[in-house]
Amino acid sequence: MQRDLRVTGAVSIPEGELHWRFSRSGGPGGQHANTSDTRAALSLDLAATRALSPEQRERALRRLGDRLNSGVLTVTAEDTRSQARNRELARERLAATLAEVIAPPPPKRRRTRPGRAAGERRLAAKRRRSEVKRSRSRPSGDADR
Repeated sequence: MQRDLRVTGAVSIPEGELHWRFSRSGGPGGQHANTSDTRAALSLDLAATRALSPEQRERALRRLGDRLNSGVLTVTAEDTRSQARNRELARERLAATLAEVIAPPPPKRRRTRPGRAAGERRLAAKRRRSEVKRSRSRPSGDADR
């Protein structure tokens, strides 16, 4: 059942670079979970993988710095009673994590200035508000009462 892990349209990780570990799960399953190795942990050595370009590798290592252990990214799944389903969940999580961290940063925002009409609307609104407040004040002859 050798199949590559598709991360993006252009990036896929060969099955040979993925390392599986299985252990007993604390998730659902009752006594079944106590006797079966249903937790699936999938690891990928980001520092050594050939599936990523040098730019993608550097970006992934920088963005995942605190999640890595000696350059190795590990995801686990223990959501279901089935080891096979947990394997699929782990593959999906690894692919989603890698797709997120190797994506290029968004383009820098270009600073813009408000247009002339926007400035005129703002000043007109300030004048209207000023008139409203001025109309609420007492007339100057009533101040001495």
